[in-house]
Amino acid sequence: MRTLAITQNTTVDGSIEMITDWFSPLGSGDADTSDLVEENHRQDSQADALLLGRQTFEDFRDFWPQQTEYPTGVSDHLNRVHKYVVSTTLTDPQWENSTVLSGDPVSEVAALEEQPGQDIVLTGSISLAHTLITAGLVDEYRLFVYPAVQGRGRRLFPDGYEVPRLRLTGSRAFVSGITLQRYATR
Repeated sequence: MRTLAITQNTTVDGSIEMITDWFSPLGSGDADTSDLVEENHRQDSQADALLLGRQTFEDFRDFWPQQTEYPTGVSDHLNRVHKYVVSTTLTDPQWENSTVLSGDPVSEVAALEEQPGQDIVLTGSISLAHTLITAGLVDEYRLFVYPAVQGRGRRLFPDGYEVPRLRLTGSRAFVSGITLQRYATR
């Protein structure tokens, strides 16, 4: 069975919605981000599927394929990895290696988890994340915590949702001040 990992960028106060400019794919400020880029490449090498909601998918599709000179190499990974977009309205994804999942998201993602392969990573896609969290399908949370407080914005976990105990599987601080916290659900 494959691992479904939610990878999110978050502020110290828990906001994953990017209302202000706290997030940058290259990290924050002028700090050296080579260690952060290296960690992203390590995680990318262990995943062969990217799971997105329609809005995040369209945002990615409209931006990343054109970033051929982007210094992190993320555009190469995003063009290459198999992308699954959950949508009842999108019919033609218009991005290579993309499949539209138009049925019940819980059933569709549960079926993906049963297929052979590497990690399935969900990023962004707050509504989809909430659906999969409440359905109990998430195996791991990978939280890149940015040293900023936004003071507002949507959170990773739906209001009222409780997890009695997550298991910390790793923690790492980067030169930029960003930290990575990894938690398993089982």
